[in-house]
Amino acid sequence: MTCKKLAAFSLVFVLATGCATAPMPATSSWIDPGQAVLGAAAAPQSGVTGVFALTVKATGHTKKVYLNSELDYRNSRNLSVALTPGAAAELESLLKSPPEVALKGKRILVAGTARRVRIDFIVDDKQTGKYYYQTHVLVTDASQIRIL
Repeated sequence: MTCKKLAAFSLVFVLATGCATAPMPATSSWIDPGQAVLGAAAAPQSGVTGVFALTVKATGHTKKVYLNSELDYRNSRNLSVALTPGAAAELESLLKSPPEVALKGKRILVAGTARRVRIDFIVDDKQTGKYYYQTHVLVTDASQIRIL
C-alpha cells in the first residue's frame, strides 16, 4: 500500500512518518479481543498478527500507555494495546489530547501482533514466584491505530 493510499484510508491521522512501519491493511476481517487472547495463548512463541478491533473500556499508564478492552486489565479476556512513549507522544500530537483520554470509549483498529506477556507478582521489590499472563499488542507508531 502506498503512502498516498494509506493517508486516504486513515480518516483520522495525517502520517508524517513516511510509512515508517507496516501500514494497516484495508480489510474488514478484524480480530476481536477474545480471538486475540485465544490465538496468542495457542501460539505463545509467535503470537497472532492481524488487525484487532476493540472498544477502549479502560486505560492505564506506566512507562507505556495501555488501552484495554476490559474494565479490569487483569481480566483473562482483556486485550491490552501497549503504546511506547514515542507512539503515545505521536498520537497525542495528532489527537490534541493524551491517547488515554482521547481514545477512552472509542472503537479502534490496531495493526500488530498480539502476544502473551508474563506478569510477575512483586512484593517489597522481590518476585514472589507467582505470575499470570496478559495479552498485549505493542504499538510503536501512530499509524498502527485507527479510530472507527
